Amino acid sequence: MEVEISVEAKKKRLNNAVAMTVVLLSVFMGVSKIKDDNIVQAMQLAKADAVDFWAEYQSNKVKLHLAESNLNQTRLLAQSLPGNAKVMAAEEARLARDVEKYTARSVAIQKQAKASEAEYDRLNFHDDQFDMSDAALSIALAMAAVAALVENWLLLLASWGFGAFGVLFGLAGFAGWAIHPGWLVALLS
Repeated sequence: MEVEISVEAKKKRLNNAVAMTVVLLSVFMGVSKIKDDNIVQAMQLAKADAVDFWAEYQSNKVKLHLAESNLNQTRLLAQSLPGNAKVMAAEEARLARDVEKYTARSVAIQKQAKASEAEYDRLNFHDDQFDMSDAALSIALAMAAVAALVENWLLLLASWGFGAFGVLFGLAGFAGWAIHPGWLVALLS
């Protein structure tokens, strides 16, 4: 009879450990998912901004090219039609201002586009951390469930290892730590 109680007590301890593991990892995973979703939304906005800025940059560069071409044509016409010097000088001045304006705008827009791309990359770094956390925690939860079914403490310990890995990367994502398994991300990308 004492043997049965001790076996029952061992099962209860294992089941309690599994239950606590599942609760703690699930709560952490849920909170991490909220943060990860917010990061993904910010990434989408940064990417949309970058695309918009690059489109504006291209448009501005086309306008610059047209202004430069028109300026060159106006200069050529001014040489061949010296009687219209005042009109041609005014047009040259206007086109020269356009060239300066579009040149300055191109530089500013390019900086904005690159800043949006840099923001996307910064956010993607943290998104990768939350992705690693989510994957490790999912594996940990599955292993914990199987550990309860087969009544195996070793499997539960392995689950805790994956859980620790997942919590580490989740905390890194929250805290902005520079922990990033680049090789693993590259492998899974």
